[in-house]
Amino acid sequence: MARETPFGAYNFIVEFDGNEAANTALGGFSDVSGIGTEITLMEYRQGNDKENRVRKIPGMHKAGDVTLKRGIMGQVNFWDWIRITRVDPTHKRTVMITLQDEQRNAVLRWKLINARPMKFTGPTLAAKGGSDVAMEELVVAIEDLEFVTE
Repeated sequence: MARETPFGAYNFIVEFDGNEAANTALGGFSDVSGIGTEITLMEYRQGNDKENRVRKIPGMHKAGDVTLKRGIMGQVNFWDWIRITRVDPTHKRTVMITLQDEQRNAVLRWKLINARPMKFTGPTLAAKGGSDVAMEELVVAIEDLEFVTE
């Protein structure tokens, strides 16, 4: 997998609950952002430490919210997911984001664990032009992030 030139950020697939074929329209995104995790560090110092400094101890970790953007294609699956989550707050999904190489082979994967929608933003509609695509955006909250290697 290691190579001299970095992979392009334009060739990726988003799968929901591991079923790419059934969710093709749900996964046709132009942008995915916010993939990340953070480890909170606790500061601690014993009273008898010889050096006058604190120790940094790893504590809780959290995953950031992930934003998915796509052009509107007449699909209502974002709304279906939001509706299900409103009725059943325990409903969670697994989202897999796969970066591909130029031959469309999977090279890196991020697994978003226990994802649920938290914010939907519809398109900005303006009659002034004709070259802009109507975009929608879904922000999903995730409980954990895994880097998957094969």
